[in-house]
Amino acid sequence: MSETDGAAAAPQAADPGPRTSSWKYIGPGIVVAATGVGAGDLVATLIAGSKFGYTLLWAAVIGCLVKISLAEATGRWHLATGRTIFEGWRSLGRWTTWYFAVYIVVWGFVYGATAMSSSALPIVALFPDGPGLKVWAVITGILGLVFVWFNRYAVFEKVMTVMIGVMFVVVVYVAVRVGPSLPKTFAGLVPALPDGSLLYTLGIVGGVGGTITMAAYGYWVNAKGWTTTGWMKVMRLDNRVAYVTTGIFVVAMLIIGAELLHSTNIVLTSGDKGLVDLGDVLEQRFGSATATLFLVGFFATSFSSLIGVWHGVSLMFADFVERLRKEAVRAEAAEAGGAAEVAKGEREKSVPFRAYLLWLTFPPMALLFLDQPFGLVLVYGVLGAFFMPFLAFTLIALLNSRRTPDEWRNGWLSNTMLAAAGLLFVVLCVQQLRDLL
Repeated sequence: MSETDGAAAAPQAADPGPRTSSWKYIGPGIVVAATGVGAGDLVATLIAGSKFGYTLLWAAVIGCLVKISLAEATGRWHLATGRTIFEGWRSLGRWTTWYFAVYIVVWGFVYGATAMSSSALPIVALFPDGPGLKVWAVITGILGLVFVWFNRYAVFEKVMTVMIGVMFVVVVYVAVRVGPSLPKTFAGLVPALPDGSLLYTLGIVGGVGGTITMAAYGYWVNAKGWTTTGWMKVMRLDNRVAYVTTGIFVVAMLIIGAELLHSTNIVLTSGDKGLVDLGDVLEQRFGSATATLFLVGFFATSFSSLIGVWHGVSLMFADFVERLRKEAVRAEAAEAGGAAEVAKGEREKSVPFRAYLLWLTFPPMALLFLDQPFGLVLVYGVLGAFFMPFLAFTLIALLNSRRTPDEWRNGWLSNTMLAAAGLLFVVLCVQQLRDLL
């Protein structure tokens, strides 16, 4: 830890920014929502609806509030301090660097294969006579690589907006098509825990809306050009839009599960393949046009998560390498008795950014053609289980310390929500570890 890590933060000079938090500025929130809501999240919510009907709808609302708190805290740290979340973690001690280094390498390797497979599944369902799942998975991975490699944040945001628009229209359309019961919907907002529903409830509250992409939100905020406290109101509106949108997805999938599957006792395959099963059910019930539309929405859900991670986590990795380089240069300068400044390049063009893009794309292809090694999957699961408690509790430490200007430190509400989120994710972490071991 450097001598200045625990020092009081200098207040960020607020640029004029926008006069009001207008909707026209919305962007990073759309990106984090499109990235965070993956096919596996929708399946988990769908299965909860099929088992318990509308009963767990209230958990979706709480989940949105939890994620709003986490993302707001991340964005607030970036804007209030002018420092990235990795810089904040680094100030808490070198242990955070070791954890993050192992996590981002192992997580990226396994997630790359998962994202490519998930994106390929709806294509195979739409084109069953095509080249097959593994080939389509490779194609989607390379498409994601090429898109992120050659485009900057502005284009990336526009494409993600289109993707989430497709997701939104399709999922809400199907939910309306299955005929939701309004009395049961409102009744589901009253907290209740049926027998055997605790883990499903915790999963809905904590499982939808991203893991490491929550930490990437601050990087997208900066990539948008929001770098000082003058953008704080806009960021908060943007963040709320993101998780209200996520909440609508969750509610819609619960409705589909409750109306289409709960009453008929239809059981879906676990994992992403459950959405292919749902496509078959929709075709039998409403015809091929609705089923095809749903599979297009499934692809938009999966591929938006893929390119979102390819972009956002690569930004985090580039920052990680940049900070380590700066420390090494400063150490060399100190030994030489001089001072040194490190020029800050554009992260989206940097070698570390593109190196991590390649890491997410090509090495994971080996896992598409081989059974995933048990040990690797175990390490991936353990590290992933610990990430959300790590994020919640480190945000509490950073935003209640001298590292953050007084005006932007946590209030009682933010502390309560972050602490509740941390405890929730600890419970989910313990349960996931039990399942793994």
